[in-house]
Amino acid sequence: MPQTLVLETNHTGLAKMIMTMRGDKQLDILFRNNTWSADHRHVAEKIAGGRRISPDEGLFLYEHGELAYVGALANLVRERKNGDITFFNRNFHIEPTNLCVYDCKFCSYSRLIKQRSDAGAWAYSMDEMMDMVRRYDGQPVTEVHIVGGVLPQYDLPFYQEFFQKIKAHRPDLHIKALTPVEYHYMFKKARVSYETGMRLMKEAGLGSLPGGGAEIFHPEIREQIAADKCTGDQWLQIHEIWHKMGGRSNATILYGHIEQFQHRIDHMEQLRQLQDKTRGFQTFIPLKFRNQDNQMRHVPESTAIEDLRNYAISRIYLDNFDHIKAYWPMIGRSIAQMALAFGVDDIDGTIDDTTRIYSMAGAEEQTPVLSTQQLVELIRRVGRRPIERDTLYKVLHDFTDTVFEDEKEWRGYVDLPVIQP
Repeated sequence: MPQTLVLETNHTGLAKMIMTMRGDKQLDILFRNNTWSADHRHVAEKIAGGRRISPDEGLFLYEHGELAYVGALANLVRERKNGDITFFNRNFHIEPTNLCVYDCKFCSYSRLIKQRSDAGAWAYSMDEMMDMVRRYDGQPVTEVHIVGGVLPQYDLPFYQEFFQKIKAHRPDLHIKALTPVEYHYMFKKARVSYETGMRLMKEAGLGSLPGGGAEIFHPEIREQIAADKCTGDQWLQIHEIWHKMGGRSNATILYGHIEQFQHRIDHMEQLRQLQDKTRGFQTFIPLKFRNQDNQMRHVPESTAIEDLRNYAISRIYLDNFDHIKAYWPMIGRSIAQMALAFGVDDIDGTIDDTTRIYSMAGAEEQTPVLSTQQLVELIRRVGRRPIERDTLYKVLHDFTDTVFEDEKEWRGYVDLPVIQP
């Protein structure tokens, strides 16, 4: 366990316990902790009994829930839903451009159109992006994740044609693409309704929606950090329309900047209510604010302890979401690995160094590349089962007992051929 975690918690033993024990045993120990208040015990009993906690109780967890307390409860929820399974997939990213009409204060990735001459700006043509797709021909990737800046030329007809070309070239490749921020702009420019626009995207080959662009729904915060793009209500509306069409999507939150705990609860409560209505969300992904090279560089970043607490409380609060994901390029592979004991059951994919959105913001992983073997080993080292999934969580391969070629080293014996009689 990293030394920072040991030093920052007042209950080192309990924190270690979360990393090494099953959920029910963790609760047995925690329930014997006589330092708990009546409120701590009441909330824990609700969660242990599988009952939904209220927004006030969620806020209580943020304000009074120590790491070991929320971690043990989140791990119980995680294991009841997914056991020891930790999911990953084999994917790559295409980021069409980092030029953007919007000016989000937290964003280190985008360049305003007026900065077109900036050496850090790019805008790929459709042919260039199709070359990126072809680069993975013959490789066992199952998903292309497409998201980037918002520009007038990347409009509805452009993405219709792009998706159609991807599916014509590789029909089995799942397209997870674009956020409500991009769709809102495209549909408004094309003068079509959200319903019509999403139908056209589905017909062109769109498979699912990523969770980006959610940031913080509450207008008090959203107007300070991302005032000019779609509202929280519009984000939710586009996902609801997609769900009603039978589509699946993810959801995110951007945490650890100027928001307060009540804004996080408000954000998750709105997601929980929509999920009750549509059941279309698959995964919730908390995204950590990074302060490098953006307009909010004066805002300190959250600690590793707060990151783990946030994963845990997210797992507890979003009781109708099947999965909580730790996006390892953002927080680093070590914290992502620890998060598997704090409610997380998914660590995204192999990525293959095809994303720059978070590395440009100062993320832990500046060259985010993990091979399948590295991901599998990361998961197995903390006693979890590595399961490769597709985008819609169909199990593709169980890597629990897989032995990779470079693991077949000398162990004092030689494999002999079997001679058939």
